[in-house]
Amino acid sequence: METADIVKKIRQIEIKSKGLSENVFSGEYHTAFKGRGMAFSEVRQYQFGDDIRSIDWNVTARYKEPYIKIFEEERELTVMFVIDVSASSDFGSKNKTKKDLALEVMGVILFSALAYNDQFGAVFVSDRIEKYIPPSKGRKQALFILHQLLYLKPEGKGTDISIGLKQVRERIRKRSISFVISDFIDDSNYLEAFRLMSKKHDTIAVQLVDSFEESFPNVGITEFQNAETGATHWVDTSIPEVRRYISKQVQFRFEKLKFELRKMGSDHILLKTAEDFVKPLYLFFKKR
Repeated sequence: METADIVKKIRQIEIKSKGLSENVFSGEYHTAFKGRGMAFSEVRQYQFGDDIRSIDWNVTARYKEPYIKIFEEERELTVMFVIDVSASSDFGSKNKTKKDLALEVMGVILFSALAYNDQFGAVFVSDRIEKYIPPSKGRKQALFILHQLLYLKPEGKGTDISIGLKQVRERIRKRSISFVISDFIDDSNYLEAFRLMSKKHDTIAVQLVDSFEESFPNVGITEFQNAETGATHWVDTSIPEVRRYISKQVQFRFEKLKFELRKMGSDHILLKTAEDFVKPLYLFFKKR
């Protein structure tokens, strides 16, 4: 992709993401991801309807009339993204690849976080750490992260999400909101890494899936190549049992991930390249 095309693409993502974050996700993001607690802000005179439990008795005694304490939410949230940039992220059977979907989802979350002055960073991972971007605030940081995902040419083709999770655990000391965006086609022991991660960080798995993976079409005898290993093999997709077997394997992978994450207290969102991501992401925020 040429530089001019990248700039144009980033601008399109920014316009769409800002629109969605301001008009759809802003309130839900704030409610779904709370700050660290409540901090004292100021005192003011008691007004009818105020909670009497908030009365500051020391100030009240001093001024001979009731005053209450006002508290504000302490946010200072850190939002981290662990993004799978392995070869399978470039797959898409229709108009959108998994990477395209990851860009859009990340854009909405980034600009929602930006609206509340939260800081955000990212780890791009294949079978190695491709790039680490430490958390920071501001529009420039948001655009930089999106630009890096578009521009990045990964050295690795395979997937090892566990090393991305380990990177966040080691580098981010305070509790963070961590979105792990991947198709989770990964033979590493990433579930154990998820378990360790969820002890310290609020960790959300955003699973990306293509329609081919859910319902495999009849395309006759076809040679398939594993994008990550390069291995090829021939499959006769005209046989219904073969198509059902492939779909069952994919469904099993979905259900296992969802079940294991639920056990460890982590959330799971399933997003599809052929469908609009706005509704399922909105419903997830609303549920939280």
